[in-house]
Amino acid sequence: MNVHEYQAAEVLARHGIPVNEGRVATTPDEAEEAARAFGSLVAVKAQVHTGGRGKAGGIALARTPEEAREAATRILGMDIRGHKVGKVFVVPGADIAKEFYLGVVLDRPQRRTLVMASAEGGVDIEEVARERPEKIVRALADPLLGFHAYQARQMAFALGIAPDKVAGFAAIAQRLYETYIAEDATLAEINPLILTGSGEWLALDAKMSFDDNALFRHPDVEALRDPAEENATEVEARRSGISFVKLDGTIGCIVNGAGLAMATMDAVKLHGGEPANFLDVGGGASAEQVAKAFGLVTADPNVRAILINIFGGITRGDVVASGIREALGRVEVKVPIVVRLAGTNAEEGRASLAEAGLTAVDTMDEAAAQVVTAAA
Repeated sequence: MNVHEYQAAEVLARHGIPVNEGRVATTPDEAEEAARAFGSLVAVKAQVHTGGRGKAGGIALARTPEEAREAATRILGMDIRGHKVGKVFVVPGADIAKEFYLGVVLDRPQRRTLVMASAEGGVDIEEVARERPEKIVRALADPLLGFHAYQARQMAFALGIAPDKVAGFAAIAQRLYETYIAEDATLAEINPLILTGSGEWLALDAKMSFDDNALFRHPDVEALRDPAEENATEVEARRSGISFVKLDGTIGCIVNGAGLAMATMDAVKLHGGEPANFLDVGGGASAEQVAKAFGLVTADPNVRAILINIFGGITRGDVVASGIREALGRVEVKVPIVVRLAGTNAEEGRASLAEAGLTAVDTMDEAAAQVVTAAA
């Protein structure tokens, strides 16, 4: 789950990290009022769950309340990478002496938490990693002992930070790591973390993402969810208990089991296709769930064919086949359907599907090849 910049700043502030506190505005009048309250140069920043706001014109400096109003008028309603701006964050201008990047993320190959920093703050870290990877300093946290103070200090020295500023940087780095762990985050990022002209550290921009599976432990974080920023189909899927993520391909996938769903997408790509979604219909794959899955997949106008990949373990293949037939009676599907059915009572299931005019194959490779051909 992603949150807005101002919400991420609130979380960081609760953990003792100095942030640039501002005001949220949903109208130009509110933006003007906020700028007048600060009484100096302000930045008016679009609040959307995507990057590239500055390049898209979603961040503007305003020297007067009237300029803040004009900036908010222009930014509110703007479309940034498919996200419509519904609110802006008005923050006081800062005296920037030096910018840094600081982030904490899960390093999946290493199976450990990674703390990253760069002296090239204020730009996309992906760009730095791609073009100047040597500019990124990395440190892996110990799974039991955490991120040590000496590691934070080593990062500071590697970044070229002056000795008298190392302790301040190290404290923020450790607090960011502690925030990441305490809040069950998947990403905690400050970009830029600035050193002001007066020598103070300040988190000028913040970004956080949280593990959906841990939200039951954090009702305060769950309350920060903004449904307007989420894909409508994904929101509907979550309400139905279906794991769904929209992608950019043309082959809709309906699968039981997250691991099998990932393997299905790999198989589709191996045969030259592109999956339109990740969808785990769940272990039961009842008629209701399958019908809902068809509705979710066919809501995407880019879908040209659908691959149903079911492995009957605890779930019986004949029961799944009955669910598919019943679901097709409820939902009109106008694109080709390829079914792979294997496992318990798979033969009975394939026979049931044949009666409904559907041919099921028993290998995932064959099914992936057929659906890619059907979608061509």
